[in-house]
Amino acid sequence: MNVVPLHACNDGEGAVPLTGAGNWTWLIPGRVPTLIDAGVGLPRHLDALESALRGVRLANVLVTHGHSDHASGAAAVAVRMPEVRFLKMPWPERDHRWPVSWERIGDGDRIEAGEGALTAIHTPGHAPDHLCFWDARSRTLFGGDLLIDGSSVSIPATRGGDLGAYLASLERVLALDPVRVLPAHGRVIDRPAVLLRASIARRRERERQILELLAPGAIDLDAIVTRLYAGLRESLVPHARDTVLAHLLKLERERRAARDGEAWHIMEP
Repeated sequence: MNVVPLHACNDGEGAVPLTGAGNWTWLIPGRVPTLIDAGVGLPRHLDALESALRGVRLANVLVTHGHSDHASGAAAVAVRMPEVRFLKMPWPERDHRWPVSWERIGDGDRIEAGEGALTAIHTPGHAPDHLCFWDARSRTLFGGDLLIDGSSVSIPATRGGDLGAYLASLERVLALDPVRVLPAHGRVIDRPAVLLRASIARRRERERQILELLAPGAIDLDAIVTRLYAGLRESLVPHARDTVLAHLLKLERERRAARDGEAWHIMEP
């Protein structure tokens, strides 16, 4: 599969927290030129996109999910390329922030892209509308924020994140047996099964640690975060707090933990 990586750098104006040096968007050239994710609309990213298109009109922008580093650039793309179609799974609470005409896609939909077609795979957890795009011929997955080599994916419990759904999404993609994952952040993943299994195991281990902290008696969320993330940079503490909350909410849904006010404890049988 022919793919052109385009770096949507998030430094300076338009910077988005937790994205490091920025994120990758992926151009699939061919009969139906298609871009995976819109970036944040910085001019240098749009210039690179136009250069890579070599005068050919872009047909589609497929957005993996409605976080700003993936979706907010759609309006800027539309200004330069007004005939482009923008497609994503709906997230009504957020989609109005990005003022383009979104076309609805969902799990199992096939979208023509390049010289073939991609299948949308609903992979919620990091965001409720998260889609990966699967090229069955090359067994390549455009992974969005499902998987990052060298970093854990944030599960923002207060902003639509769901750890149980995320683990199910990892298992679903593992069953596809991709040979390559093109993520939105970090390196291309050439051994996806190894990283998928490691990601599942890491979340299970964190869950075990949280249950261990709950075992002696009631403890509040901030105390759990302090114990698990001692020495964490201050700016990252809110994100760690959100991720721990995602674990606790999963345990609560499974009736393995409960809360009394601000305190959490093991659910009594």
